[in-house]
Amino acid sequence: MPKDYYKTLGIEKNASSEEVKAAFRRLALEHHPDRGGNAEKFKEANEAYRVLSDAAKRAQYDRFGTVPEGAGAPGQGFNGQGCGAQGFNINMDDLGDIFGGFGDLFGATERRERTRAGRDIRMDAKIDFRDAVFGTDYSAEIMKPTRCSRCNGTGGEPGAKQENCPTCHGAGRVMQNRSTVFGVFQTAGTCPDCQGTGKRYEKNCTVCRGSGVTRERQAIKVRIPAGVSDGNTIRVAGSGEAGERGAAPGDLYVTVVVKADPRFDRNGDDITSESRITFADAALGTTVPVETVDGKVELKIPASTQPGTVIKLKNRGVPHLHKDGRGDHLVTVKVEVPKKLTKKQRQLLEELRLIE
Repeated sequence: MPKDYYKTLGIEKNASSEEVKAAFRRLALEHHPDRGGNAEKFKEANEAYRVLSDAAKRAQYDRFGTVPEGAGAPGQGFNGQGCGAQGFNINMDDLGDIFGGFGDLFGATERRERTRAGRDIRMDAKIDFRDAVFGTDYSAEIMKPTRCSRCNGTGGEPGAKQENCPTCHGAGRVMQNRSTVFGVFQTAGTCPDCQGTGKRYEKNCTVCRGSGVTRERQAIKVRIPAGVSDGNTIRVAGSGEAGERGAAPGDLYVTVVVKADPRFDRNGDDITSESRITFADAALGTTVPVETVDGKVELKIPASTQPGTVIKLKNRGVPHLHKDGRGDHLVTVKVEVPKKLTKKQRQLLEELRLIE
């Protein structure tokens, strides 16, 4: 019985060439033996793809229901476009695209940086509430890979000559044979002696041993801007780990952790606090001292102020991070009711109740 290649790939008969390729890509990745897949299903998918991806072969298959001569039949071996592996053909051009990053399995060239850039560093910076409002310079010491001071990150002993790597002859890559379920393939990998640079010094640096990096404790200083919020992250470019042999360093990411202040809370760029007054002060009005981030100010409480009233102190809040101006300081008035009354207080309140 003729094989149903459309069913094998899970597509309709009117599928476009892009749909054919997409279906094969999905099945190839799913059934690739090196990924623990089913080698037989991989073989069937490849056979179907080799027919349906070729317009002439597909037309003949659609018309006669048979496989064109040499199109997808197993056992054809190497033909300049494919490679025989365990009795079936593999289209190297197609698989080179599909498995482009899969360990150079099919000889596809994998682009790598010749020297590895430094990694990013992440750390927390704990600061006071007031420092978050007005900004501060945060200082700390961290242990991190830094550029070797002896060789200035080159990896070579000062005065040593640089030469082509004798292992890869300056290419930075070497060819290796790799055995797979499809047979033996030649793969290109990073040269282990020069780490892909293609060059090496006749003598490595005696301090960093050729890496260009040493691990040291280093002081850092980060400017925390005014108005920063808890959880904000500040990027300091180039202050991460040093790259190997002069490669670009990573970045430093500092996450701000703002310590709580018992006097204040924050709502956006507004600062909030409470002021407790007596019943008489609320009724008659008064002036009370209020603590702000700018220092103490006198807050006027109008007569007949109700419990929970919010009084605004304009421009006493947090500076806006990305524009001019500041938020406000919002004071919530709390009216305290005494838990115990003196005889005189009770008498006066009784008189007030009679009047009311």
